[in-house]
Amino acid sequence: MMASWDDVRRLALALPETAEKVDGDFSQWKVKDKLFVWMRPLRKSDYDALGDEAPTGPILGARTDGLAAKEALLTDGGAVYFTTPHFNGYPAILVQLDNIDLSELEELVTEAWAVRAPKRVADAYFGR
Repeated sequence: MMASWDDVRRLALALPETAEKVDGDFSQWKVKDKLFVWMRPLRKSDYDALGDEAPTGPILGARTDGLAAKEALLTDGGAVYFTTPHFNGYPAILVQLDNIDLSELEELVTEAWAVRAPKRVADAYFGR
């Protein structure tokens, strides 16, 4: 079963100290005011850069634990993960929501949250 925005919302809000911010038609999820996942529709510059490879479905942005983690997702992620020049040098990945399964989405959202959460909050959540 592929993921939906309701799944993103449910997974994000299940994590400690997370809040959803809705701005018009778009939502973003933050832990202690730090963005970790967000709706990220493609912009004209993204379409220009991606050309015919531009995905058509809903796009999720997610923080990664550094550029090496981002590159690993891009290398191993098949039709799920991609990036655009806008995100070059930035520890964030774009996700084709229609192509990610729920267990992988849960792992991605949790890892993005852990990168941005205060250490004490993450440690408590993971039982460290």
